[in-house]
Amino acid sequence: MKFLIFFLFTAFISFAYSQFVDVNKQLLWEISGNGLKEKSYLFGTLHSNDKRIFDLSDSVYYALDKANLIILEADIFELFKDIDSREDLPNTLYDKDGKAYTASEIASRTTYGDENGMPQFIDALLEEYCHNANKKFFALEDVKDQLNLGAKLNFTKRIFINDAFNDFSNQKLIELYLKGDITAIERFIRANLSADKEQFAALITDRNNKMAHKLDSILKKKESFFCAIGAGHLAGSEGVINLLRTRGFRLRPMLWTRSENKTLTKKKFNSFRSYPFNDLASGLNANFHGKPFSEKNSDGSLSLIYREYGQGNSYSIDIVPNDSTLSFEQIATIYIASPPDINFNKKILDDGTLLFEGLSDTYPEGLNWVRIIFSEKHFAVLKTYGGNKFMHSDRPKKFFDNVWFE
Repeated sequence: MKFLIFFLFTAFISFAYSQFVDVNKQLLWEISGNGLKEKSYLFGTLHSNDKRIFDLSDSVYYALDKANLIILEADIFELFKDIDSREDLPNTLYDKDGKAYTASEIASRTTYGDENGMPQFIDALLEEYCHNANKKFFALEDVKDQLNLGAKLNFTKRIFINDAFNDFSNQKLIELYLKGDITAIERFIRANLSADKEQFAALITDRNNKMAHKLDSILKKKESFFCAIGAGHLAGSEGVINLLRTRGFRLRPMLWTRSENKTLTKKKFNSFRSYPFNDLASGLNANFHGKPFSEKNSDGSLSLIYREYGQGNSYSIDIVPNDSTLSFEQIATIYIASPPDINFNKKILDDGTLLFEGLSDTYPEGLNWVRIIFSEKHFAVLKTYGGNKFMHSDRPKKFFDNVWFE
């Protein structure tokens, strides 16, 4: 008997040292019942790139791995063409040789935080994972409708996307989110919108009903999923959790646990960190961090763009048919708008690839790094730009080196 007690005690100690459990967090919910053969999952997010909120439970990685369908509020990648999340432009100077440098180590601010945070805010990271892991994707709302709602309610873009009205409320939301207190989050948002009940209805309750209706329709098709929506939509009598319960589904919070060693599902999640792109027409290959927005232009060129909304970094490629009337140098002069007294460079790589690269200054991007590479029938204009830290790091070159013609 003493041996059994000792064994159970040591087993408990071993478990305690290998796994952290937070019984108070209620961010991840299991959906079952109502004739469902497979369980689905509902996860509350915060539209921020603060590194602290990315310390996810092992159960989140398990649920993501299990699901074939990932559901988010909106397809944030649709905004890649139009919206740059930077709120500060880089602080760039030039030395006597025209080399760019900065005397500032300040991280540039973005809509979702700043450069010291994660590259993507958490919803965009989940969409990135979805495409990289080749899972099915579904958006509950049209992202343009979200932005139109923000304009209608007289919210700034920053306020609308972050569900915060100023820096104080944004930090308060992060504090509540780290506790996993979805009831307090709902109450906090309601209190901030108490002066205008119509705004709370338009921003929260009306959308809750639409989201619950769409999730109900998907569940009735017996298709299991992982759904991530803003944590402010979960709790309360008019929250998505209660609305799904009134439709006959069982929802229970999943235990929030984190192991000292990475689980297999977390390792698998972390392995999907790149999106290989290949254009068969031109033979161009590129590695993005996620699926880029692509658009065929009337002149026969193809435009690609991918953005890291958390840190405010953008990566774009234009694949253009060669113009035989222009020399390579003339093409470089057209596409690299060098600042005054700054020149771009011509290089030939070890494999014989001809390229031009340098700093360019264009509107509305501001300063951006550009490299142009050539094939027999096409040339590609690679462009990248971001905040203060990004523009003066080795990350632009790393992006350039992962783009080539076959």
